Amino acid sequence: MEDTTEKKDTRPRQNTSRVSVLAGCASVGCQASAEPRRGAREERRPGAEAFRAMLSHYSHAQPAAAARRLTVTRPDGQQGGSGRAKRVDINSATPPFQPRRGLQVSESHTEPRGGAGQNPGSANGNDRRKEAVMTAVRWINDSLCPMLKGFEPGDQTGVDKLLSDFYLAHFLEDQERQAREKDNQQSSEPVPEPATPPKSSLMLSKNCERAQSRKKNSTEKPIPPAEPPVPVLPGSVAVGTVSLAVAKAGAEIGGVPLYHHITTLKRPQFSGEIHMPLPMVTVLSCGRLSPGKLNLMEEVMVLPKAGQTIKQFLATVLELQREITGIMNAASKTGPALNAVSDSGALVIGYDRPEQPLDLISEASHNLGFVLGDVMSLAINCAGHELMDYQKGKYDAITGSPKSPNELVELYESLTSKYPAVIALIDPFRKEDQEQWERLSSVLGNTYLLSEAVSKTSGSHTLPGTRGFILQQTNEVTVTDLIHLTRQLEGAVTVVGTTNGEPCDDSLSDLAVGLGVTLVKLGGLYHGERLTKYNRLISIEEELAQQGRLGSGNARFPLSAGEQEEASSTAHS
Repeated sequence: MEDTTEKKDTRPRQNTSRVSVLAGCASVGCQASAEPRRGAREERRPGAEAFRAMLSHYSHAQPAAAARRLTVTRPDGQQGGSGRAKRVDINSATPPFQPRRGLQVSESHTEPRGGAGQNPGSANGNDRRKEAVMTAVRWINDSLCPMLKGFEPGDQTGVDKLLSDFYLAHFLEDQERQAREKDNQQSSEPVPEPATPPKSSLMLSKNCERAQSRKKNSTEKPIPPAEPPVPVLPGSVAVGTVSLAVAKAGAEIGGVPLYHHITTLKRPQFSGEIHMPLPMVTVLSCGRLSPGKLNLMEEVMVLPKAGQTIKQFLATVLELQREITGIMNAASKTGPALNAVSDSGALVIGYDRPEQPLDLISEASHNLGFVLGDVMSLAINCAGHELMDYQKGKYDAITGSPKSPNELVELYESLTSKYPAVIALIDPFRKEDQEQWERLSSVLGNTYLLSEAVSKTSGSHTLPGTRGFILQQTNEVTVTDLIHLTRQLEGAVTVVGTTNGEPCDDSLSDLAVGLGVTLVKLGGLYHGERLTKYNRLISIEEELAQQGRLGSGNARFPLSAGEQEEASSTAHS
């Protein structure tokens, strides 16, 4: 046998797979090597070593040439990703991650959804994200790596159970700590004696209360109070991060793509066609941060109709975006009109009326020679939970023209009647306005009402009138959680969506395909972190077509009337 120890392989490395973390706080470059590993294999457990290395070693936000790398050597001498190997071993002398000044991190720690007054870019928000990332890194280095020692990456359920138990213990400990602090604070504060108001002031106050009560009774009943936000424990992103890293290690060991590995985790004996999720591509953003009065349309998205591949559809969307830009620039007297792009990768445009962005898309599609509804449909992310003005008890859908929940129902009914290409609304209301969810569903008929930020099987998917749910792999949500959730929602419309501050990683596309969801919401066609995911979707679709396993995703959506009724009952069961 030829000795290869003295030879240096100068060939370009092939099949490089990047194992990155959704938090952006830890990423591992996993580079394949053709050099066979030497030494006794019986004394080590390469599978467990693989994902321990993925969890223990990190690359700082430095240029690619300076990033730390791990070398993957297969026992059979094959390069990572080629052929079908049983084991993979990852060795690195790189020390554990150490925070240092100037470290750049991605923001995928997700805060609770709040009201219109919250500013995600505030100093407090940045401090919370920094604390969350640093805590996550500490959890991974100090606790999770030792706990997972000896586990096989193929045991996704077992690993995720351990991760969830670890998180629950820390969550309960944090709740107890907060309760003690609250009790200590209350016991240390003196209780002031109530002051007795003068008789005249008391009578005036009672008269005002009666007048306000009569006024409220003559108009609309008060809105339901906001439910307390679900607590987010700093460091929870480590749980979802490690879960995904383990899934990637399992796919690498099995010599299969990540989407195939997740498909097998969900359906172990499945060998049939795989359906591609339909992309919801954001083309316009007319939400609270846009310059106009219109706040209601955080995202205006397009969806493909039947008979198009993802590659063909995205090419059409690019043409549509260019036409929209041309229309706006031609109408502008002060130079280019569109020069801002939202975090979701869409053009930011200021309008005062909800009809205007829909008219713009209709005009652009007409100029390209097709009619909305024939080639593509529309969906609107209303982000209703961000628009409620609790002092007025109304939604700030349009600045200067607030809408009550019932008035908002009428607005949605008018829009969908005038623009039948709109087939889906995401979060048209807060989840507390359940009466309006149900009423809107009965009024709109075939229009889908989708609820965002569903991530756990905790009963958060029981909104009346909803026909689908957007799932996110963030914070403490594990791969197993998503598998269980998609099984539970079988028959309903399911969507895998991105979070704010997405890293430039394509794992979410594999996750969406492997879970078998109906739609995937990746944002617009700007920003590298968005395009990376769309490119991965195209690659998966082409790979499945070559294998003869590509199913027709368009045949599953929109659903027929009977299927919609069944999906609605499934979602509320």
